[in-house]
Amino acid sequence: MRHRWLGRMVLLGLLMAGRANGQARRIESLNADWKFAVGEQKGAQAEAFEDSKWRVVNVPHDWSIEGPFRQENPSGQGGAFLPGGVGWYRKRFTLNEKDMARRVFVELDGVMANSEVWINGFALGRRPNGTVGLRYDLTGHLHFGAQTPNLLAVRADNASQPASRWYSGAGIYRPVRLVVTAPVHLATDTTFLSTPKADAMQAIIRVQSSVLNQSAQTRSVALRIVLNDPEGRPVQTVETAPQSAIAGKTVVFTRDIAVEKPALWNLERPALYTATLTVLEANKPLDAQTTKFGIRTARFEAATGFWLNGKNIKIKGVCLHQEAGGLGIAVPRSVWEQRLTLLKQFGVNAVRTGHNPFGPEFLDVCDRLGLLVLDEMFDCWTVGKNPYDYHLAFGEWAERDAGDIVRQDRNHPCVILYSIGNEIRDTPNGPSARRTLTSLRDTVHQTDPTRPVTQALFRPNTSHDYENGLADMLDVIGQNYRENELLAAHRAKPERKILGTENGHDRRVWLALRDNPAYAGQFLWTGIDYLGEGKRWPAISADFGLFDRTMTPRPIAFERRSWWSDEPMVAIARRVAPTPLTPTDPGYEAYQSHIQTLYSDWTPRSLAPHEERVEVYSNCEQVELLLNGVSLGTQNRPDDASPRLWKVGFASGTLQAIGKNKGKEVALCTLRTAGAPARLVLTTDRSRLAADGQEVACVHVTVTDANGILVPNAQPMISFQLTGPGLIAAVDNGDLNSHESFQAHERHAFQGRCLVLLRATAPAGSLTLTASTPGLAPASLTLKTIAR
Repeated sequence: MRHRWLGRMVLLGLLMAGRANGQARRIESLNADWKFAVGEQKGAQAEAFEDSKWRVVNVPHDWSIEGPFRQENPSGQGGAFLPGGVGWYRKRFTLNEKDMARRVFVELDGVMANSEVWINGFALGRRPNGTVGLRYDLTGHLHFGAQTPNLLAVRADNASQPASRWYSGAGIYRPVRLVVTAPVHLATDTTFLSTPKADAMQAIIRVQSSVLNQSAQTRSVALRIVLNDPEGRPVQTVETAPQSAIAGKTVVFTRDIAVEKPALWNLERPALYTATLTVLEANKPLDAQTTKFGIRTARFEAATGFWLNGKNIKIKGVCLHQEAGGLGIAVPRSVWEQRLTLLKQFGVNAVRTGHNPFGPEFLDVCDRLGLLVLDEMFDCWTVGKNPYDYHLAFGEWAERDAGDIVRQDRNHPCVILYSIGNEIRDTPNGPSARRTLTSLRDTVHQTDPTRPVTQALFRPNTSHDYENGLADMLDVIGQNYRENELLAAHRAKPERKILGTENGHDRRVWLALRDNPAYAGQFLWTGIDYLGEGKRWPAISADFGLFDRTMTPRPIAFERRSWWSDEPMVAIARRVAPTPLTPTDPGYEAYQSHIQTLYSDWTPRSLAPHEERVEVYSNCEQVELLLNGVSLGTQNRPDDASPRLWKVGFASGTLQAIGKNKGKEVALCTLRTAGAPARLVLTTDRSRLAADGQEVACVHVTVTDANGILVPNAQPMISFQLTGPGLIAAVDNGDLNSHESFQAHERHAFQGRCLVLLRATAPAGSLTLTASTPGLAPASLTLKTIAR
């Protein structure tokens, strides 16, 4: 927290100092008070268009998540049967007359999809890709003065469906800001901080950036670079020699700076430095920008896998989509913090963005938490997977999109490699696919020569990628599933660097990684349940995740934790049926109905005497199982990572597993038989809630018996009432087949649980959430609202 605060103070000081002389960069949020309407609105880009009856919304905003779910919605199972269409947004803002001589830009981090943007009726541009950040120069098309507002209009069109294999959302779903600079300023996304050398004794920081001269005459400019350590203390200040910047052109600056005894960015202590670049003319500041970065080295080796700062590490990753249940794709930073923190607690050290780049706030969180990122760009090239997906725009936009994605993400130390495609169907056409791969790979290398390029190959033995040279064009060969094929490809050519880019949860999959040094890592499909790919109505999602949509861990999450985490742990599960093995190609197999096979409770449907199959997951040397205080035996840790198994004659009461190392108790798991539902319980991880639009409180609601034990079969409808300056942003329960609205003040419990997401709308107050249902004691929870 301290270094985040200091970083903000440094940037604020810089901005305030610059405002005094009217020169510094100014950044203003445009997130609040947009007018919004669904459906085509002819002429809505015009200033005089009548929008008084439109809704007022704040962005980030995903309107598709509001529903309703309908089987006939064209998005189909891929889009979770949620609606698509055209959405219009209009935002009015004013500019000071002092800004007339300055450059004014608008930045939109994400608009889904096929966006068009206008300022005061002037068309700024369009972009088919909904996951790439947008920046438009508004200069020359603006009004100035408090009495003459400007009109920013955005049209987002995903009406043509199906356009995605998963829920992709709709609208302006990432933040929007106004950026005001001097005519001579740092060019967009040209600052690049890399560390060609980094060890415990010294690091070399390579700073590259470009200054754009949008004034009418040639200017002589220099660059001042100030490096601050993770505590906000100055480390180095250097100033380049002046260069001549011709009007309308850019001038490039490059400088290597040595830092002695640096704090390295790693998984345990993700140290973040800041670099403040100031454009100077005759020692007068014209523009300034602060960028966070990490000092670290990362590489892949063919024989030994992945290395971070000289340490050999297995990549233990999960795949995620950029949606978060009832919030859709408009995911606040705090939700990513909560989700990624929990994943890390279960042993996850990496995330693959499936199958498009995520927003900058996601990468910011990964930087701070110490999570590696496989940054993926595309789910298809020229051969589509849906009638209206990105293949329609690929030929015109792919190289530009790839370059923009890399420029936007390359300063994040969490990013260790880029994926230029997932399960690309172009590959059977070898010559054409190799030309496309070459183009994308070279674009990435030219924009960021410090990171390798991979691709998530699909059935490479069928498309002959290992034989026709395509796979070997990649810096690191990534393959989805079929782990034995990937290992065989490495044995055939030991110089190949290999990575599992998408993998199942089975134990055999983990052993393939654990027991093969060359295998750099894997990414499970998936870390968290996501909307879409439910296969068949009424399912709106599938249960692929270690966690469900409410972030409730499944038993397989605890099994994974026993393999991936070093912290002593033990967990108990009841098995009611065999778990089907992961299909060879998930998503391409014939439809299979999913049934739950494991339960983390000691409350089966029948409480009569019967036999239960109990699995215990633990990384401890020994585990003892006890039923109502009576030992059922002790088992040692198996070498093959299998769970420890007991057949237990059921009896109501307490089932307990004790994990031991060297004979000492180090972990405990206790399950108790639940009685009749008696009351509701509300819990959250915070006592305060910031009214900044980026923080959400996740309130977990459980149905318990009189002793506080979760009742797993309870499914009452629970009503919610909120008082104070805030709103209920969403409700959810993780049920794969539920069609209840996410934007509601009630929700059925599912397996005894549901979730309420709260936002604060004003600081200096308090929110009180009350949950109630007939026949059970209600519960209340109060949060203080604060400014941030």
